[in-house]
Amino acid sequence: QLHLVESGGALVQPGGSLRLSCEASGFSLYEYAIGWFRQAPGKEREGVSLISGSDESTYYAHSVQGRFAISKDIAKNMVFLQMTDLTSEDTATYHCAIGPRRRAYDGGWFDQLDAWGQGTPVTVSS
Repeated sequence: QLHLVESGGALVQPGGSLRLSCEASGFSLYEYAIGWFRQAPGKEREGVSLISGSDESTYYAHSVQGRFAISKDIAKNMVFLQMTDLTSEDTATYHCAIGPRRRAYDGGWFDQLDAWGQGTPVTVSS
C-alpha cells in the first residue's frame, strides 16, 4: 500500500527557512518521480517542485525557483524540501506526492499523481 507522511511544517517568520520531510513506505521511491504541491485556503493547488527517483531531473515552479531545493535519500525512502526566504505567499499545506517518471518534467506532472500524503502546514507570518 502506497503511504506518504510529511513532517516539518511550522510557523515561521518572513525571510525564514524550513525543511520539510516526506517518508514513503510500501514502495520504492526509485520507481517514481516525487514532488511537493501546496494548497492554500481559497487558492488552487500549486505544484511546487519534483525530482525523479532514478536520476537528478528536477522541476521547480517559477514562484519558488532560487528559494526552494528538493532532494532525496533513496536508501531511506525519503524526500526533502528545503525552503528559504519564505514569504506570506508560501503559507499553505504542503503535500508530498508520487507520480510517473518521465524524460523531462513540467508542471503538468502534478495532474498525473498516483498518491499523496495528508500534508504538513506551513505558516509564514510575523
